[in-house]
Amino acid sequence: MIRMRNAELGMRNAGPGVPYGIDALRRFALLLVACLVATSAHAQQKPPHVGYLFPAGGQRGSTFEITMGGQYLKGATNVIVSGSGVDVTVLQYVKALSKKELGDLRKEMRETQTARKKQKAEADKQKKGKVKGNGGGQAKAPKMEVMADMDPDDWPMDPRDLDVSKMSRADMKALEAVLFNPKKQPNAQLDDRVRISVSIAKDARPGTRELRLQTRLGLSNPVNLAIDSFDEVFESEPNEEDGSPVASLPAVLNGQIMPGDVDKFRFHAKRGQRLVANVQARALIPYLADAVPGWFQAVLALYDSEGTELAFVDDFRFDPDPILRFDVPADGDYELLIRDSIYRGREDFVYRIAIGELPLVERVFPLGGQVDETTRVSLKGWNLPTRSVTVDGNAFGTGVHQVAPLMFEGARPVVFALDTLDERRDREPNNLLQSAQPITLPLTINGDISRPGDWDVYRFQGKKGQTVSAEVFARRLQSPLDSILKLTDAAGKELAVNDDEKDLASGLTTHHADSRLLATLPADGTYSLQVGDAQGAGSDAHAYRLRVAEAQPDFELRVMPSCLNMYAGDTVKLEVAAIRRDGFAGDIHLELVNAPPGFVLGGAWIPASRDRLTLTLSAPREMPEEPLALHIDGVASVGGRKIRHKAVPAEDMMQAFLWRHLVPTEELIVYRVPRKWARMPMKPLEKPVEILPGESHVMTFTTTHKRIEKDLELELSDAPEGVTLGRVTPVAGGVEVTLMGDPEKLVAGRKGNLILSAFVNRAVMGKDKKPTGKRRRIPFGMLPAVPYVVAGG
Repeated sequence: MIRMRNAELGMRNAGPGVPYGIDALRRFALLLVACLVATSAHAQQKPPHVGYLFPAGGQRGSTFEITMGGQYLKGATNVIVSGSGVDVTVLQYVKALSKKELGDLRKEMRETQTARKKQKAEADKQKKGKVKGNGGGQAKAPKMEVMADMDPDDWPMDPRDLDVSKMSRADMKALEAVLFNPKKQPNAQLDDRVRISVSIAKDARPGTRELRLQTRLGLSNPVNLAIDSFDEVFESEPNEEDGSPVASLPAVLNGQIMPGDVDKFRFHAKRGQRLVANVQARALIPYLADAVPGWFQAVLALYDSEGTELAFVDDFRFDPDPILRFDVPADGDYELLIRDSIYRGREDFVYRIAIGELPLVERVFPLGGQVDETTRVSLKGWNLPTRSVTVDGNAFGTGVHQVAPLMFEGARPVVFALDTLDERRDREPNNLLQSAQPITLPLTINGDISRPGDWDVYRFQGKKGQTVSAEVFARRLQSPLDSILKLTDAAGKELAVNDDEKDLASGLTTHHADSRLLATLPADGTYSLQVGDAQGAGSDAHAYRLRVAEAQPDFELRVMPSCLNMYAGDTVKLEVAAIRRDGFAGDIHLELVNAPPGFVLGGAWIPASRDRLTLTLSAPREMPEEPLALHIDGVASVGGRKIRHKAVPAEDMMQAFLWRHLVPTEELIVYRVPRKWARMPMKPLEKPVEILPGESHVMTFTTTHKRIEKDLELELSDAPEGVTLGRVTPVAGGVEVTLMGDPEKLVAGRKGNLILSAFVNRAVMGKDKKPTGKRRRIPFGMLPAVPYVVAGG
């Protein structure tokens, strides 16, 4: 079976292994494959969404092409890349083929083949009768203009540029096999294509960048672009039997898995080499909304030259992306296979495999340190240049970081936690109450469950009424430990226990295996905390950090989406999620930090009763044309002290039709969408509106806009049950809006934000440019979010 891949789409500068000498039809056939449904005019008004990049990365010092697949990508003009050292140029947008265009193309190919058969029959007749004609024999199709001997820059990438009359019979057969492949699964979310040229500087930092496509409709969601220093190799189809050749190691292998697909790569290795094959699949696209389990579940297998399977992996501990480790027993040729675990596939099943004698960190201890101290960290794994490194905590703030001493090119990224509390190491034996290790709060303890069935027990003195917070950090720090945490009194009576505690701040975690306890001590005395593995497992890799202290109410914030596309003077919605810690239940007030003049948050709070809220951002009419990064802080008062935290930008991503995750991104970007006129900006209300059951409340919004639309209509959303919208009246300098509260439905004390969307009615004009008597409702933006409080709480 022939599968067309955009690994072959003109990558003449992408490095070794790029097969651009293959029939040029395959260089653009992938762009044809998903072009099955035309996009409606209504859908074109939605912001662009990028589903994947292929290839999803490249080598430092190289220039190569990438195909971006997604939806609503028309009008692509630019690409925004985080960090430095990467330049991108948009080359071409390829619009999805409509069903009619697809049918017409097939009809044209068949008519061309029929005409050639008639031509051949006439030629044979002339030859048999020895009649002089056009040379006799089989009529040959003219040589196709886009064959591989042409300059790759001249290949037509849009299928509409294809000249069927110049295609050979073999070309048409191959094209039909792709376009009408019964295994093809149409997906409108991946139909649009944009080709871009990427140049990576020689001194660019290896790692991951965020890439966003800029179109006339706005900026897209961020997608991951990987950067490394190794040769790039691309699968060449068909490769199920012989495998795509890999000239030398180390290298990065690139490909896409289509339905039922199996990709193989062939390489030579020498006895004694310790090979590591590290897959990036889920790491490139964390979640798929419409696939189970919610990502490309890659598996790897290694074979010798006789076809004997030597190794197989389907994950790395709890990480779905597998890592294969192999000690080469003899010189010879070997073959690496990658596929989906249940043979699914489509264009966004993209992978990169770094393979060679690459470093692999299997154990880090300790998993963290103190922010104002230097920590010596021991390492264990394969092909490591050192067995220990030093991490300077003065270079980082509290939290989880990727620190340079733990980063090795080609290896899976390693994280390191930093905290302000004093640090201690566990001391064995401490697996029984009688031998419990004494500790004094507050403290962070670094330990490991070193063998199956092991427990670590810590003893401390507590006071009656004291609220103690104990939390295990292990799975969030890449440890395989599935922790269980118990609190007991001096006699061993269990007071509290926790196995798994979901942490919304860990957006890439799907099995929340870390434990957390918050308990009020019943009396003065001795208490113990016991740490173990819920599955009874253990090894020197089952490390953890146990943070024990009196409860310190706190919070984290996530703001979604990470890109806001706005017209000048526009108001748009955004959501902020509060992740409350240690019982914190107070109000959180939100502030824009160092924003350009004119940007204003509406409904800038998260009240005590809420963990997630919709608010608005209003832009000035003189909004900058270039994309800009905004920063939002959350401020709260806890026990008389003021705490402030940055709201981390995130994407609210769906996994497998159901579950949702807040995946952090690098920046919150605001982009001005071009428009001929500005919206009507309204000023946010200064105070929350108090809604009285059974009464109406009039709100007045003011604007600097010269003209108020007389037929302005408002629509209420995100309102609590019992709140309805009354009269909307334009007044001098603004508009009055009446709210009404139903005493039978309102819940006293309820707090939140009201979102008001604006519409205007316009006369529908006929072909003669005269009114038809009909009117059309046109969206006109929204008002700043209105904070409210239902009276009586």
